[in-house]
Amino acid sequence: MPFNARKAAQVIAYFIAKNGGNAIHVVKAIKLVYLADRQSITDFGFPVIDDVYVSMPHGPVNSNTYRHVNAEYDLDACGWSDFLQGKANHEIGATKKFERDDLDELSEADIQALDKVWEKFGPMDTWALRNWTHNRKNIPEWENPNGSSALIPLERILGFLQIENVDEQVSLIEDHKYIDNVFDNLRR
Repeated sequence: MPFNARKAAQVIAYFIAKNGGNAIHVVKAIKLVYLADRQSITDFGFPVIDDVYVSMPHGPVNSNTYRHVNAEYDLDACGWSDFLQGKANHEIGATKKFERDDLDELSEADIQALDKVWEKFGPMDTWALRNWTHNRKNIPEWENPNGSSALIPLERILGFLQIENVDEQVSLIEDHKYIDNVFDNLRR
């Protein structure tokens, strides 16, 4: 399914807004996005961003989000640069100050998950957060990839979050991705 780069950018822009409009270190931004997906799955059964999850040396990562942060795609064409500046000095900033209504891809459930994550992890230093995500007591699905990357299956995340009927929920999430893709194509 196509990745919604515009929504991923809005998630990071939301965290930047919560940070007083100040840029956020890339490592911290990526950790917050991953934790937001975990929180949303816990609370609502669905991630905020439909992404692929991987273990990397600095912890768990939303792969497509990370690749967009690193400008591996045309950021203008996908809507990313409408919300975020290119990374500079290992930080990512917003293109302007955003109001809630500007972030039209984010549902109220998404905002609830983002707010919970910011409340708990926003005040954390980048490297303290990175280390927190390396603790298997906190993020048991992360495995040290020894300098590379390794897929974190959605089933593993849901299992560690103690979501009931993991296979059924994964199917629902996959169906949700398909339906979102159909609606996105109709909007174009």
